[in-house]
Amino acid sequence: MRDARAGTGAPAYSVVLPTVGRPCLADCLRALAAAVGHPPEEVVVVDDRPGPGRTVALPLEAAGVLRGRIRTLSTGGRGPAAARNAGWRTVATPWTVFLDDDVQVLPDWSRRLAEDLRAADATTGGIQGRLTVPLPEDRRPTDWERGTAGLEQAAWATADMAYRTATLADVGGFDERFRRAFREDADLALRVQEAGWTLRRGRRTTRHPVRPADRWVSLRAQRGNADDALMNRLHGRDWWTRAEAPRGRLPRHVLVTAAALTASACALTGRRRAAGVAGALWTLGTAEFALARIGPGPRTRHEITTMLSTSVLIPPVAVAHWVNGLLRHRGAVRMGGAS
Repeated sequence: MRDARAGTGAPAYSVVLPTVGRPCLADCLRALAAAVGHPPEEVVVVDDRPGPGRTVALPLEAAGVLRGRIRTLSTGGRGPAAARNAGWRTVATPWTVFLDDDVQVLPDWSRRLAEDLRAADATTGGIQGRLTVPLPEDRRPTDWERGTAGLEQAAWATADMAYRTATLADVGGFDERFRRAFREDADLALRVQEAGWTLRRGRRTTRHPVRPADRWVSLRAQRGNADDALMNRLHGRDWWTRAEAPRGRLPRHVLVTAAALTASACALTGRRRAAGVAGALWTLGTAEFALARIGPGPRTRHEITTMLSTSVLIPPVAVAHWVNGLLRHRGAVRMGGAS
């Protein structure tokens, strides 16, 4: 395999694209095919649908001029970390670019990528693409839309992240204990930097549209608290700062949940005054959380009722997932054997 593409002088690269067969994959492939200037040597589409889910063919024809460069693998539902590992371990190019199946690269993406790769020195292990999240222009964004827009500030997100293939081999790739698309990128970035490589942000830009979601999506997102517990175990409690990750509201959720449990316990034991105080604290904490989510939003009836109901449920659900993560990962050690 050549080290550089003719005409660009930039190192060759392969795209690894894990998917669970969402319809947005077709748009992702179309956008990749429309990007001109420095095309990938190959596109490895990793089908991570469980066995029964693979009855529907993936829309690979959407890749157009890149169709002949597509190679597919199957990982059977083991999660995006495992899917990306399966992909990068089969490529022969100096660089591997990870894309998510719900992004759309811009038309100048491959030309900008060539500039990013040419600018990399020998110590550069990875180069992040810039993410842009299109939001509605005719109204305020919903809580879900604002959460997705946070990806624009995310560090080392594998929605568009180029890694030197040798760097991935050096650190062993992604940690497959991260079964969701959450924190597996931060874990990899920390290990890459600790191995002596540098990471930087590039100039290429990729769109990350807000995917459709139901009103309970924020509850399901709380599963990520278990992954945060794993990150604490693997990287220490200061990993948030080193990974440039927002801290989140878990400490407040713990206090609100504790107030609710205290109010219930005091009520059951006849301590009405204590129950009233704890109940008031729970009410204040829950109201603050709901208002913080409602205020920046469109304030429609659907959005307000969704924020009210989920603001009651999120704190205990978040704490439950955190405790589950603490218990499940209490003996976890970092990849390579370090605790």
